[in-house]
This record gives sequence, C-alpha cells and structure tokens, in this order.
Amino acid sequence: MNVQGFSTASIHAGYEPDSLYGSINTPIYASTTFAQNGLNELRGGFEYTRCGNPTITALEKTVAALEGAKYGRAFSSGMAATDVLLRAVLRPGDHVIFGHDAYGGTFRLIDSVFSQWGIEYTVVDTTDPNQVGASLKDSTKLVWLETPSNPALAITDIAAVAHQIEGHFAQLVVDNTFASPYLQNPLALGADHVLHSTTKYLGGHSDVVGGVVVTNSAELDEQLQFLQGGAGAIPSVFDAYLTARGIKTLAVRMDRHCDNADAIARHLEASDKVAQVLFPGLESHLNHDVAKKQMKRFGAMISVRFHTEEAARTFCLSTKLICLAESLGGVESLLEHPATMTHQSVTGSTLEVPRDLVRISIGIEDLEDLIADIDQALAKI
Repeated sequence: MNVQGFSTASIHAGYEPDSLYGSINTPIYASTTFAQNGLNELRGGFEYTRCGNPTITALEKTVAALEGAKYGRAFSSGMAATDVLLRAVLRPGDHVIFGHDAYGGTFRLIDSVFSQWGIEYTVVDTTDPNQVGASLKDSTKLVWLETPSNPALAITDIAAVAHQIEGHFAQLVVDNTFASPYLQNPLALGADHVLHSTTKYLGGHSDVVGGVVVTNSAELDEQLQFLQGGAGAIPSVFDAYLTARGIKTLAVRMDRHCDNADAIARHLEASDKVAQVLFPGLESHLNHDVAKKQMKRFGAMISVRFHTEEAARTFCLSTKLICLAESLGGVESLLEHPATMTHQSVTGSTLEVPRDLVRISIGIEDLEDLIADIDQALAKI
C-alpha cells in the first residue's frame, strides 16, 4: 500500500488485513514461539517473540513510516531504547555531547552507568550549534539532542547541528518524544537516528510503557536487532498493540493538544503570578523562530517559572482537574515539579532544574475547564 498523508499512514502503515481472517486491527500474537516448516525454516521470519513478533513488527513499521525511516525497533521503555542505542554506538573511550537541560534519566544513565565503562561526556547549550561544533573531539561518537527539551522546552536547530558535525565520525540522535512525528521529523533535518518514549504521545493514553528507535542506517538497525533479542528489552505484544492503537489517533490528538497549549501558554503569560512561561509557540520564547522553521506546530508541553519555589509548590498542590503526576503526553493534563520529581537525579549537576519551575503536560480536555482550574490554583499563591 502506498500511504501518503500522515493521518492515513498512522492508521494504515505497518499492517494490512491478514489473508487468513482479514482482521482490520493488528492481531495480538500472544505466542512465545512459532511453528517452523522445517529445521530452521521459519514461517514469515518469526521463531521466538524475544527475537521478533508480528504485533511488535507492525508497530515498528508504523513508527518508521511516520518518521520517514527505513527501519524501526521497539523496546520495553524509552530508557531501554536509550540504553540499547547507546550500547550499539558507543565503545570504551568514546565521547558524547548532550544538552545542558536533558532529561534526568538520560543524564543518569550516561553519568552513572556508561561513565563506568570509560564513556566521557560534555554538556553544552545545544541551542547554540557552535558550542556543539567547538566540543567535538576525535573520540566524539554521538551528539544527543532533545528538542523541545525536557523540561526547559529549549529548541535546538537540528539542521544547524547536523551541519556542525558534517565530516566527523559523530552520529546525531534526536529524542523526538515531546514533538512526536506529527510535529517534527528530525531525519529530514539531518539527524541519523530518532528515539521516542512511546509511553508519551505515541501511546497517548497513559496506559502503556515503551520506546522505539528509527533510522535509515542498515548497520545500526542490525546492531539494534541483535541487542533487542540478545538483551531482551522488548515490549510485550499487548503493549505493542496498545501503542499502535494509540498512534491511529495521533494527528487528531496532537492538534487538540496544541490548540489547548497555545491558549493556556498565553493565558499564563498574562498573569502577574507567573515570572516566565517557557513555550516555543510564544513570541517571547528565545528559540521561537527556530521552532517555527522546523516544527509543524509547537507541541503541548509548557513549563512555568514562578517568582518563588514556594509559589511553584503551592500551584502544584492546588490544581484539581490537572493531576499532579509524572510523565506526559496523555489525553489528560498532568503537572509536576521536576526538581523534586522527574529530574531529582540532576540535582547538584550542571543540568539542575530551577526549583521555581513547574512542567505542565496539556491534555485534550475542554479548554475552559483547564483555564478555570489554572486560575483557581493561581489564586492560592
């Protein structure tokens, strides 16, 4: 099937009704193993679910299609995908560059685990591509970008960073979780590989954990496939089914997410209880022009800096509709205090998050209800 539009691809790419029963939805192949026609003669290429399963494969093909990639590999979580990708690319003595406001889990993995294996890293402000170029070493094998970043919502010019590392051995990875393939396609901008926590917008319903890596590199995909089966960090077939089911409505959900976020960001910016609103769609955002250039819309994550940490904590504890919880990207609105929740691991490091910052994941509820909840919480500060 030659799938063209994004919404069409999100529904149809990766699977066609099977010839046996014509199931419209991808079947859940709840089987650990598959019958073989002969000694090592596989039916359809599947032998054991840790090494491949039709339900998981369909999900991988769907995400790859949405990102314009040739290959995709699904994992049991976003961090599992991160770990396997790092292991596929890096060797002892190699060097990594990543952003000064990267996700705490990524920093913790590199700083606490990979550093013990002789991996070095440099933290830079990736929104200045020249800093990336100036930090390159002969041993640099990976440049890791988050854009928008978590939780500062900084925007890095992917094409400019790709230009900085042209002719170098380094590979460019973009964590595209906050944008989703609907809003941004890093491979088209010069990235080598793209990673998602499918737990977030791709799944979209806060009911499944997963991760995926997509690439156009046959060599990397072969390494990912080996580690996927060899290490076994695969999603369950039911998780793969739920994620694929969520992707079918990605486009319509993202439009509603973005509509709500844009209105709420402007509403918050007008409040004297708020010191700063970090949202790429605002003209006041430092990287607004870059976001306009490389994103279809500006996403649904908003970070708010209050005048004091006490005000930030009070706001977090005062919302009623918007739930205090970690994670993001679901249909329901969530908020959290990164310094004491998702980003505790970067406390005391160069990635430390301001304690007056609150991160809000804007859902698809009625806008009027969300604004009313925000206003009553602001009134308690």
